[in-house]
Amino acid sequence: MTDRLPHEKGFHVSWDQLHRDSRALAWRLDGRGPDSEGAWKAVVAITRGGMAPAMIVARELGIRTVDTISVKSYEHQNQSGAKVLKAPDAEMMGDGTGILVVDDLVDTGRTLELVRELYPNAHFATVYAKPMGNGQVDTYVTEVSQDTWIFFPWDMALQYVEPYRGKD
Repeated sequence: MTDRLPHEKGFHVSWDQLHRDSRALAWRLDGRGPDSEGAWKAVVAITRGGMAPAMIVARELGIRTVDTISVKSYEHQNQSGAKVLKAPDAEMMGDGTGILVVDDLVDTGRTLELVRELYPNAHFATVYAKPMGNGQVDTYVTEVSQDTWIFFPWDMALQYVEPYRGKD
């Protein structure tokens, strides 16, 4: 048998699936915030992938304060050194206490490791987690193997695909 193409070891996530999984993440986080009622002070999305899940989590948990931290760790599907391009409001963030940091995926954990150094008391949540990075995340919904490439709906377009065995 020949080597697999990247899309054949892929995990394809539709908008519907992402919405369901992000709501499941919100359910796991509900009531776990540090204040006396279990609420969170704010949600911070790691851009770009964390924006859609963070919006859904914020909506489900009734959190109105939402900010972003822009971290670049990929260059054309290859991981590189993570660096912060844009930080959230410093006064709101403090050391991260009461802040819920949301991303779509933890892969090797380098992005979350960098953000955790900046905000050590924040709670880190992702929708999907791979084994190398799941030690950097406090809450996640689904674990996938390290060698699986996740295809998110914002990276995909609907198009015809030829049958595996040919044109008949």
